[in-house]
Amino acid sequence: MSINESPETVIRNLKDAGCDPETIENVMADLNHGNEGMGLKRLAAHRKKLLESLHREQKCIDCLDYLVYQIKKAK
Repeated sequence: MSINESPETVIRNLKDAGCDPETIENVMADLNHGNEGMGLKRLAAHRKKLLESLHREQKCIDCLDYLVYQIKKAK
């Protein structure tokens, strides 16, 4: 592994980032085999998935905020 963190620390970070076991296994294999490029691609894909989820949740919050606004405005 070419990064300065222990494998345990990297795994903990991946878990904390919401990576599933398959992603963790694949990223760790990439790093262990010196294929940082592929590991970074996998991490970018996971980040994209998280960001899409965040945007979906933000849309739900926006809808609720609008409903609350309309209810308060009707008083």
